Amino acid sequence: MTETELQGLIQDHIVDAQVRVHDMTGTSDHFEVEVVSPTFAGKSLIEQHKMVHAAVGQHLTTTIHALKIKTRTP
Repeated sequence: MTETELQGLIQDHIVDAQVRVHDMTGTSDHFEVEVVSPTFAGKSLIEQHKMVHAAVGQHLTTTIHALKIKTRTP
């Protein structure tokens, strides 16, 4: 998976999100993402992370080995 593909998955699911993706190892399976969205307002950190997990879906069990998530509101 490329950084651009991962960014697209998240933006498709959290439409108003600003997403930054970094391939931590250069192997296209360990990523760090920062997702900024007004949709996160009033949601707990766990709820925010669950939204990102839902966006990535089955890729977490196949093409992505590790995903470090940072979320916040603008």
